[in-house]
Amino acid sequence: MRIAVCSPQVPFARGGAEILAERLTQELQARGHEADLVTVPFKWYPGERVLTHAFLWRMIDLDEVDGRPVDLVIATKFPSYVIRHPNKVVWLVHQFRQAYDLDRTALGQFDESPHDRALRRQLHELDRVSLGEARKLAAISRNVADRLDKALGLKAEVVLPPPQQLDFRFDGYGDFVLSVNRLDRAKRIDLLIEAVGADPELRCVIAGDGPDRERLEALAARLGVAGRVEFRGRVSTEELADLYARCLAVYYAPVDEDYGMVPYEAFMSAKPVITATDAGGPLDVVLDRRTGLVVEPRAAAVADACRFLRTHPGEVAAWGEAGKLLAEQVTWDHAVERLLAP
Repeated sequence: MRIAVCSPQVPFARGGAEILAERLTQELQARGHEADLVTVPFKWYPGERVLTHAFLWRMIDLDEVDGRPVDLVIATKFPSYVIRHPNKVVWLVHQFRQAYDLDRTALGQFDESPHDRALRRQLHELDRVSLGEARKLAAISRNVADRLDKALGLKAEVVLPPPQQLDFRFDGYGDFVLSVNRLDRAKRIDLLIEAVGADPELRCVIAGDGPDRERLEALAARLGVAGRVEFRGRVSTEELADLYARCLAVYYAPVDEDYGMVPYEAFMSAKPVITATDAGGPLDVVLDRRTGLVVEPRAAAVADACRFLRTHPGEVAAWGEAGKLLAEQVTWDHAVERLLAP
């Protein structure tokens, strides 16, 4: 089949959603399909831009390209699924959360003016129509599927995406806790830095970059822990695999995350994960005292979890191995089979 994988692009940003779309395209090609990745730059602010960029996708014609039909379109996160196609499958990464569960929170975008309230309603209606057009509606996690059902009454099959392809290995349990994330407030990396401040024996390495980096570096300096908090910025795949292989454990506690590939990547190197009770998607696989620790989203609780892992090597090893067994069950063979199923 000729398959177009559709994904929005935020210039100069690359995270889990981008990796998923790229890898899906490669996996389809490896199975004999003629697949290509279609992207359109996306800007979501000011508020009117959200609808403008969504309608750009609505106007794209992928029924045929260069005189040959496109047999299937697989759309991922907002606004790529707004595209029209007679055979559209949506593998939903997430909707525009600022118009849904993040509305009227510190992470929201729309104020109480009639104009912004109307924009939010229009986004809901656009989602209801465009997602409802899909021949098949899948979600990357139970959390994303539940949000969709609650907000719009649409049902989605859960199809888990495997982690990115790295040289996963195990090189022992080191003396640092690893954070792998885009640096923004929703990822709550400040809790880990504050945990370092509460525990003089704790050290962490933070891989990733983003708009919250300056604030996080200032926090580490203010707490006097800059020497025990190492900001690596964006790292290569080789360096990332090395960090996973050598860390004691991985911290991953965002606010109500859609899915979160990081726990799966940690598990592939047999490392347990520390997450929070309100982390969302990670709670599907980070099982308290089975594959890691699930704690309250407080710095003191994160510090206690890190201290426990540092002083209980038997649990660290057992939980890391249990996580690896779980992660190995999530395969591209299953994901592609479900997305292409009638």
